[in-house]
Amino acid sequence: MRAFVTGATGWIGSAVVDELISAGHQVTGLARSDRAEQALAAKGAGIVRGDLDDLASLRRGAAEADAVIHMVNKHDWGNPAESDRSERAAVQVLGDTLAGTDRPFVVAAPLSGLVEGRPATEADVSPAIGPDSNRGGSENLALDYVGQGVRTVITRFAPSVHGRGDRGFVNFLTAAARKQGVSGYVGDGSAAWSAVHRGDAARLIRLGMERAPAGTRLHAVAEESITTKAIAEAIGRSLGLPVDSVPPQDAEARFGFVGGFFASTMTASSGATRQLLRWEPTGPSLLADIDAGAYTT
Repeated sequence: MRAFVTGATGWIGSAVVDELISAGHQVTGLARSDRAEQALAAKGAGIVRGDLDDLASLRRGAAEADAVIHMVNKHDWGNPAESDRSERAAVQVLGDTLAGTDRPFVVAAPLSGLVEGRPATEADVSPAIGPDSNRGGSENLALDYVGQGVRTVITRFAPSVHGRGDRGFVNFLTAAARKQGVSGYVGDGSAAWSAVHRGDAARLIRLGMERAPAGTRLHAVAEESITTKAIAEAIGRSLGLPVDSVPPQDAEARFGFVGGFFASTMTASSGATRQLLRWEPTGPSLLADIDAGAYTT
């Protein structure tokens, strides 16, 4: 297939590009800078110059592709409303372009906020509906296009998509530990996260593009539940630092914006995903990656 990938030079997106090319697919990536263009060209990928707000470029990339994989999000923690607006607009223009083609439309989504008190499953419907909801309600918007002849596939990602070079949540926690001289967890550390290795996540995206039926929700989850205390202890081991408990009211001051996430349980299962696509994660665990120095070198 000819796949158009947004976020093609990002943390997960760049691994998706590698996975697709290795499997024999042709890739065109959205590039917003000369550096991004050069990185994609070095891999043999095509280029559409533009960014998430350049709707004409998104439309052109989707129109010329056999499949669209939408990975990019602004993640503007200081202005979430802007992130939500741009995400919804991008999904809408991509969906409109693919309408009536039966082509795959793989859309990245978070696992946070789906349910409380238990791990989320693939059957759980996102409560985010409409432009004023989280991420502009983009997951449900993308699924609306199934009725318009689009093979929408939602891929929900664990809060930690880990590996060497990760700049996500665990990287921020490691930076906070370095700065404070101690690795912390919130409260009793019983809050838990799911996790998946970057390579396993990229392979799932490819399989979803190739095989998943319209309307499928996939969970990129290799490990269902890792306590935040265990994560903090692994960071402490990797840095040679002590570990302590942080009162919930001090979480933001200690960890920055990630403090609220670190105090929350964000877990999910992936049994239906594994059964449907015969996807079996093979990468190292999150704690093994931390212990191996993925966040300290």
